Amino acid sequence: MYAVIKTGGKQYKVAPGGLVAVAKIAGEAGDTVAFEEVLLVGGENDTTLGSPLVSGAAVAGEIVGQKRTAKIIVFKKRRRQNSKRTRGHRQDQTIVRITEILTDGRKPEMKKAAPAVEATGDEAAAKPKRAPRKAAEATGETEAAAKPARKPQAKAAKSADQE
Repeated sequence: MYAVIKTGGKQYKVAPGGLVAVAKIAGEAGDTVAFEEVLLVGGENDTTLGSPLVSGAAVAGEIVGQKRTAKIIVFKKRRRQNSKRTRGHRQDQTIVRITEILTDGRKPEMKKAAPAVEATGDEAAAKPKRAPRKAAEATGETEAAAKPARKPQAKAAKSADQE
């Protein structure tokens, strides 16, 4: 079974288990997405063509990851004007693995990726505190004592060169 879906102003032919790179869709890896704009559903025996959409059809997929396309160079030049401009552009993309093609008004199960584990109150209290930035604070020395002494020989060498 296969389907033709429309997303991001473009049309894609998809089949269950296949990967498709579409324009950026909000979500993280593992989230489920549904494409409601199905233009055609085809099988081994029959094909359903929408006018413009197939009613009751949807395509479910799982986000595999987010990435960017290769950089394209946009170069503009105005001849004999000593004028040129170069710009680069990278388009954001979402890689989606198609899980199933649904017909007859069925809706896909929407799921979110598991959230990152956050520290609870007990774990946060057990974390050691950050070490002080200055070594002087850790040893209790004054700030003046913690500074390294100047190198007098470098100053003396400069004055000897000037004479």
